[in-house]
Amino acid sequence: MTRIKLCLAVGLAAALTGHLAGAGLPWTVAIGMVVPLALAALPRFVLAVVRGARTPGPRESTAADMSGLEFEDYVARIARSCGLPVIMTPLSGDWGVDLIVGRRPHRIAIQCKRQSRPVGAGAVQEVVAGAPMQDCTRTMVVSNNEFTPAARKLAELHGCELVGGDDLPRLRSILRRAAADGSRA
Repeated sequence: MTRIKLCLAVGLAAALTGHLAGAGLPWTVAIGMVVPLALAALPRFVLAVVRGARTPGPRESTAADMSGLEFEDYVARIARSCGLPVIMTPLSGDWGVDLIVGRRPHRIAIQCKRQSRPVGAGAVQEVVAGAPMQDCTRTMVVSNNEFTPAARKLAELHGCELVGGDDLPRLRSILRRAAADGSRA
């Protein structure tokens, strides 16, 4: 009840202010009706704007919401947005390489892993073994999750770059740097 009284008081004050400012009778009545409605709707509007800003749009889906193939497409789109050529390997017979990024002779073999648990050394083994079969000189494993200590150690031994979890938002800059480093070698 007090909220209604407050809206009426605000409307009356706005109408009076409009009249004193020289507005005609139709404008005074319109001001008296619109101002309380706008003030009543403002908190809901602001809350909706904040919620909407935090909700990803259809083109901004996060890696957690994707299937394995969608994750590969996501990584390929990021590589292409860097101006790098991308070859998506077939689903079978790819020797553990999902994407081939860059130009010869400095191509990068990428293994994409969208998993609900940390990625193990098997992913590193696959991409390191498959890279020469795909004519690639560098290797990378990209995941939405973190990597196990064994995967990190094996990657370090073979010079395989690991991108996952917190590093995923920086994938674009990591790919640019990797492609530039390969062309200077």
